[in-house]
Amino acid sequence: MNPIRLTWSDDQQLIEQTAQQFFAEHGGIAHLRSTRSAPATLSRERWRAMAELGWTGIALDEGVGGLGLGLTDLGLILSEAGKHLAPEPLVEGLLLGARGLSLCGSVEQQAAWLPKVATGEAVVALAYTERGGRYDVNHCKTTAALDDAGTGYVLNGAKHAVVLGADADVLIVSAREPNGDAPSLFLVPADATGLTRTPQSRIDHRSSAIIELDGVKVGPSARLPKPNALQRAVDIATIGLCAELMGGMRAAFDMTLAYLKDRQQFGVPIGSFQALQHRAANLYVEIELAKSATMMATRAADIAVIPDTQLQQAASLAKARCSDTYLHVAYEGVQMFGGVGMTDEFDIGLHLKRARAAAQTFGDSAWHRERWATLAGY
Repeated sequence: MNPIRLTWSDDQQLIEQTAQQFFAEHGGIAHLRSTRSAPATLSRERWRAMAELGWTGIALDEGVGGLGLGLTDLGLILSEAGKHLAPEPLVEGLLLGARGLSLCGSVEQQAAWLPKVATGEAVVALAYTERGGRYDVNHCKTTAALDDAGTGYVLNGAKHAVVLGADADVLIVSAREPNGDAPSLFLVPADATGLTRTPQSRIDHRSSAIIELDGVKVGPSARLPKPNALQRAVDIATIGLCAELMGGMRAAFDMTLAYLKDRQQFGVPIGSFQALQHRAANLYVEIELAKSATMMATRAADIAVIPDTQLQQAASLAKARCSDTYLHVAYEGVQMFGGVGMTDEFDIGLHLKRARAAAQTFGDSAWHRERWATLAGY
């Protein structure tokens, strides 16, 4: 792996500045506050606005209408989204769904959907999580049996906590064929007969859904030819999530520092108290460690030929670091704000909710530490 470049190129700086301007002009955290009382759903208007900036196609190949850039570039946008707690599930839509189709799908399947994803016309969601799965992509009780003609498939089962599940135009559903060693993947239109979507709202005010499949019929062309790439798609999405969490933890840290400088006690700013300075310094060090792990992981994800085990190690190192660090920053922030940190008036509590939900997404820190240790031979 080439040495990590610690500065952004001129193009990357432009991407970052555009993201900063977009989220600032579109309400920032105020947008989350204004929409959280309504049922959690994807704003197609904001999604199309992001598509006009090229974001929905930034990590897709140019052959399907994308920009052909990498996760390092998309990570700049994700970081700004995390900073502003943008409710749009960019990671699940652009990496888990669209990039998952790019990795697992056929040329024909990609050509049918990815150009629409790049223009913001369509949204793809990956539905693979089930109850009791404990982050194992191969845990699958949903079945795929041959239909009466012996050419198509009939899907039965349920998927839980599917982000974008209630909003997607097409779903990539994992299902186990008879005697299959690993789950197969199928493209299922959102309006397929027998498919029921039950929207749910999460603690971080993002949308997810329970997907129930009751005799859903799909043709032979719906089967994705490369289901073994599912784990790689999840690992790439995990790294993208880490980029988002970096923006969130940095924003939470910055607002905590600002409060330490402004809040007066005994006639002086509370930031002048050495005990609080030590706690803030510890958070800074942890954030820098998480940043290094995330930068390394995004570069790893941009190497097309990187072995799966190396990508998995990079993803697990970054996710373990980012999950723990974002939670620590948010908890410390609430404590340093004092009692008001528990009120809805201050944004630090919103970061804690996001940190709690994200810590369980794609594997918690304990699961990733164990996976990293296993892959490293410990």
